[in-house]
Amino acid sequence: MTRITDHSEVMPLGPKIVEVNNVSKTFVLRRDNSLKERIVTLGRSGRAHREKFDALKNITFDVEAGSTIGLIGTNGSGKSTLLKVIGGIIDPTSGSVRRRGRIAALLELGAGFHPDLSGRDNVYLNASILGLSKEETDAEFDSILAFSEIGDFIDTQVKFYSSGMYVRLAFAVAVHTNPDLLLVDEVLAVGDEAFQRKCMDKIRQFQQEGRTIVLVSHSAAQVTEICDRGVVLRAGEIAFVGSATEATKVHREILEEKRKLTLDDPAEEEEPASSKIRSITVRNTEGRVLKNLDGGESVVIEVAVEHSEPTGEWNSSMSIDTPHGQQVYGAGTLRSHTPHPAAPAGVSVIRYEIHELPLAGGQYFVNAEISNGENKQWDIFWQGAMFSVAEDPDQSGTVRARSTITTMAVSPE
Repeated sequence: MTRITDHSEVMPLGPKIVEVNNVSKTFVLRRDNSLKERIVTLGRSGRAHREKFDALKNITFDVEAGSTIGLIGTNGSGKSTLLKVIGGIIDPTSGSVRRRGRIAALLELGAGFHPDLSGRDNVYLNASILGLSKEETDAEFDSILAFSEIGDFIDTQVKFYSSGMYVRLAFAVAVHTNPDLLLVDEVLAVGDEAFQRKCMDKIRQFQQEGRTIVLVSHSAAQVTEICDRGVVLRAGEIAFVGSATEATKVHREILEEKRKLTLDDPAEEEEPASSKIRSITVRNTEGRVLKNLDGGESVVIEVAVEHSEPTGEWNSSMSIDTPHGQQVYGAGTLRSHTPHPAAPAGVSVIRYEIHELPLAGGQYFVNAEISNGENKQWDIFWQGAMFSVAEDPDQSGTVRARSTITTMAVSPE
């Protein structure tokens, strides 16, 4: 697999706090699970009942102090395994990891907790594992309890806790150990919305304090919002290392490839698409290419499509997203019941003219998709173009609008 590295937008923020050098991790999967089966297959024949699984393959990257790194990838790509290797929870089969400073790791649900102990006892147990003395834990205990919102349940055995209570208490302990490096797996998705916001606020506080965070997430919006850089994993290998925005783009492309493979009938041989998207361009109504525009300005989205052979009726669509992956506008021929007419071999240019696009200040990405007359996808181009809208200090959000604020006089009773 080709490893893509983008350094165009990312500059080192400080000294290296983690160095991952050519790390591989192999697990042995056994098919003889019972003691009886293992005795029967003892010796050479037992090798036939073992299978090696390469969870990580030659992973190399560095984490600079003060940065926030997002590890993203599909299920089974090796994200959680890599996070455990970075944290020293498991050792790599080959390669090395060098790390410095105090580490706090929030991994799978219940990690570092004993189910038969109370929440209070587990705070001291987990804090000691993370490197705090009893005196230090005593000093932080009230803050941990307040942050976790566990209340009177702190003296209940944690085996009676809900998954949300587990996460709240574990996160509260981790962030109060004064870590230099915080490792967070996707367990934060378990908490309710209010607690997730509370966790994000704490992570932003850590960023302002110059702490380093390595975050595993399935959320492209979360990665682009809080991460400086992204590492995309695919089948245990690095597919991309670079800016968070580009990382989410690569991740989307991998998801789209996986979706196509899932939909395709494996018994049928996949034919290469006869049409491909070659470019997406944002212009004003006079034809000038735009990188920056004002809110409310009319724009033209041009999508250049190359047909390798003549085609019958076909369809297209385009969408505009925020860096968080939120779609703010979309249009297409299927929705409007206006398919494109038959086209000869060569290049066709589709023009989407959007009148007075009411976007607020910020960065936006344009995506496009094409399909045949039966709506079988030919090609999709994620983040094929980017443009920025000038900020308006009088408002927030993604919609540009004008408001009038008045105060109504109220007569005393």
